[in-house]
Amino acid sequence: MTRAEEFEELRPLLFSIAYRILGSVSEAEDAVQETWLRYHTTPTEPASTKSFLSAVVTRISIDVLRSARARREEYVGPWFPEPLLTDPYQDPARSAELADSVSTAALLLLERLSPLERAVFVLREVFAFDFPEIATAVGRSEAACRQLAARARRHMQAGRPRFEADRTEREELAERFFDAFRQGDVEGLAELLAADVHMVSDSGGKAPQWGKGVFGADNVARALAVLVSLFAQIGGVVEPHQVNGQPGAIFRDRDGKVINTWTLDILDGQIQAIRTVINPDKLEHLGPVADAWAVIRETNQARRPTN
Repeated sequence: MTRAEEFEELRPLLFSIAYRILGSVSEAEDAVQETWLRYHTTPTEPASTKSFLSAVVTRISIDVLRSARARREEYVGPWFPEPLLTDPYQDPARSAELADSVSTAALLLLERLSPLERAVFVLREVFAFDFPEIATAVGRSEAACRQLAARARRHMQAGRPRFEADRTEREELAERFFDAFRQGDVEGLAELLAADVHMVSDSGGKAPQWGKGVFGADNVARALAVLVSLFAQIGGVVEPHQVNGQPGAIFRDRDGKVINTWTLDILDGQIQAIRTVINPDKLEHLGPVADAWAVIRETNQARRPTN
């Protein structure tokens, strides 16, 4: 097998490691490409291609994350990871666990960790690397990596998101929610909301957003009623999808351009959180992106009475 073939075989794993460390599709793809360049120019054959490439992509991702931290601190409004529709790394025996590890809620928890803690946690808890491999990847001793892993595990367990145990029930509830949205059934939407539900958007200051968020079932229901009406006026389309391993949807304008993505956190048969990504920079990998401000203008024009 050639180096290129070996690399392509491991590409899904490398991307999945990088995405969980970085929370960015574009940055993860860049990290994987840089990993290939380094592998391609390495004069010697590594003892284990998987270990070598995983170590390289991890180190690159740590460096990128360190520089990204400053940008995220200056980010306008809430920051969410770039939406991921399909995790290329497939392990049927651990599919549910892998899906939960890439959820928006889990990635937001990872944001609280230092870059080293985050990398060690991802390699150990998500992909089950052994500590000698992890130590090589992050350039620390095995003992230090064990301490980093323990500290990261405590932080993650303290705020770990809980999801509906039955994934089928969760998908069915999400289907009911998006069907009600398409049909303009505001009462049906309200029935699915938890009392303390919150709805938050990530616009990065580049698209309309809901301030710091909308909180409480009554307020969220009113916001949804407005969105249902506006979306119908522009001829929008709702496409249910798995987004970051959780129930969600892509919202498109009448021309098929992406307006935003939604993800739903579901527990105890109710929607606990609705998170939307509307920052166009985070949607470009999904296809052509709509101008959200133009959508607002179109909606306002549609609402004006005609003479």
